[in-house]
Amino acid sequence: MTEIVRTDDVLGGEPRLDGHRISVVQVADMVLDGGDAPEYVADQLGISLGEVHTALAYYYDNPDEMAAIRTRHAELESLLDEQAVTPDHVEQ
Repeated sequence: MTEIVRTDDVLGGEPRLDGHRISVVQVADMVLDGGDAPEYVADQLGISLGEVHTALAYYYDNPDEMAAIRTRHAELESLLDEQAVTPDHVEQ
């Protein structure tokens, strides 16, 4: 069975499926937020259905950690949005 691992230099140390660059949050986003069926997610990411469920189980077993990761993602997205200002000299 695939394990959930953390490696500092892979995906910023976020929990991910061992042997993949697929984070737990990525799987949860697709299934929970995106409404995609686990079978579809497995097919799209090239992983097994069991690996999808392993990621979801980790997600549900670690709500505080997942909330912290989601908060960090939202903060980063906000910073990127602030920097994505169109320069005045570019015609729209």
